[in-house]
Amino acid sequence: MHKILQPDGWAPPRGYSNGMSAAGRFVFVSGQVGWNSQSKFESDDLVDQIQRALENVVAVLAADGARAEHIASLTWYFTDKAEYVARSKEVGEAYRAVIGRHYPTMTAVEVSSMIEPRAKVEIQAIAVVPE
Repeated sequence: MHKILQPDGWAPPRGYSNGMSAAGRFVFVSGQVGWNSQSKFESDDLVDQIQRALENVVAVLAADGARAEHIASLTWYFTDKAEYVARSKEVGEAYRAVIGRHYPTMTAVEVSSMIEPRAKVEIQAIAVVPE
């Protein structure tokens, strides 16, 4: 089970946790982009790619018996911070559609480009599965 770490007196974060501790088996998921299982992009839309990238993270976790609620940390890489911020409501809806109301630690970073030219987002995950 994960324990959320929230220092006394800190304002609660929105949509993520400041810290998390967990015991169990670690599962590391490399950065997933918003393409399908055959490495083909079906959309150039940011929110579509976010939902697909999260689905890919969950699929990799499932290959080892892990689930979305086992995610302890997500790192998001975006090519356009302004688009992400402008569409944050849609991003949240896509996130909840795949991950639910589980909010692990998260880091978001704007980058100039991705290795895959059509990718607008890449999401890396670390999960801890209880023993």
